[in-house]
Order: sequence, then C-alpha cells, then structure tokens
Amino acid sequence: MSSLPSLLERLQYQPKDDALIRQALTHRSFGKDHNERLEFIGDALLDLVVGDALFQRFPEKPEGELSRFRAELVKGETLAELALDLDLGSYVRLGQGERKSGGGKRQSILANTFEAIIGAIYMEAGFDAARQTSLQLFESLIDSIEQRASHKDPKTTLQEHLQAQKRKLPIYQLESTSGQQHSQTFLVSCRLVDQDVSVEASGRSKKLAEQQAAALMLEQLTSRETL
Repeated sequence: MSSLPSLLERLQYQPKDDALIRQALTHRSFGKDHNERLEFIGDALLDLVVGDALFQRFPEKPEGELSRFRAELVKGETLAELALDLDLGSYVRLGQGERKSGGGKRQSILANTFEAIIGAIYMEAGFDAARQTSLQLFESLIDSIEQRASHKDPKTTLQEHLQAQKRKLPIYQLESTSGQQHSQTFLVSCRLVDQDVSVEASGRSKKLAEQQAAALMLEQLTSRETL
C-alpha cells in the first residue's frame, strides 16, 4: 500500500483522524473492517452532489437529460477513471488472492473504493467537505458532460471529424513517463501525418493522456477551420 499522505494531498483533504480513509481503502477480501458500508453512503452522496451540480449548471435542461448526464458521470466506468487519476489501485488493501489476480486494477473495485472514499469524508468531516472534494474531482467531467453523454469521447470525435474530410487518422505515441511507479504521469503526442501537426498532453494513464491529446487536436482543427 502506497503512502497515505500522498493520496490525501491529491484529494486536497486532511482528516483529523485517517481511520475512516483507511477503512475506505480496505476491500472485503482483506478483512472484516472493509469499505462496503462507506461505499453505500458514498454512492448516495455522489448521486445528490452530482445531480445538484448538473441542476445548477444546466438550468435549461429537462429532467430526463439531467438524469442521463448524472448516470454517465456516476457510472462505474467513470468512477474508475477518477480512481485511476488518484492511483487508488496502489492504495487499496486487498487480500493476497485478490491482489495476485489483479484486483487493484479491476474497474469494479476501483469504482467502489472511490465511492467509499467520498463516504469516509462525509462520515469524518460532514456534507460540505464531501461535496467540496467531489466537485473538485468531477469538475472537468461536468464541463465536458454533453460530449461524454453523446458517447463520443475526444478520440472518437477526432476520428469521425477526419474521416468526414477523407483524411488520414491520427497517430498516438507515448513520449515519456515520469514520476514514481505508484504515481506516474504519461506524456502522449497526437500527430496528423498529412499536415505534420502534432500536440502533446499528459494524464495519469496512457488512455487519459491520449484523450486529452485528441481534445487538444480537435480544438486546434476547429479553430483553424472557423478562421
């Protein structure tokens, strides 16, 4: 298990007592003081906090669309992405068998641990602290929710944009990896060979870095095309 202070720094949260955070990082395969009750309360909190954030952000959207946005943001896949950004897999405590089978990288375990962390912050510091941490972590996802909810991530959108213009598809390349093993940052380039245009972006995983690079390339292309 990696050093807890580094995780708390990423969360921008300092508890008076870290016992609940440690429990939130404990899978049931590790022991009886596991995180499932904290996961339960974290799940409910995220529904409320994310729902309220969307309600405030999109006053013109009907209930059905807000529900669809929230479902996209609080689904297991999205929570696992956020957990990867926090490198929760390096902090979660797993039984030996679960660890050997790759449990620290399993989407369901990462998502459940993320919910438990939010639940632990609520139980230790109250609603406002849990809300603040949640909004900080979800901020960029809420900003891009309309695109996410259309099920077209930046890489897919960029590919379709280029195909519509009968152009060659982009090439993604890992340029460098930095940081300690439990807290790596990946630098990825996205290059258009037919224009010799390239951008770079970083992320806590190669996949996230590629998505960021694709988003930057899209911005560059659309700004040129509107000139």
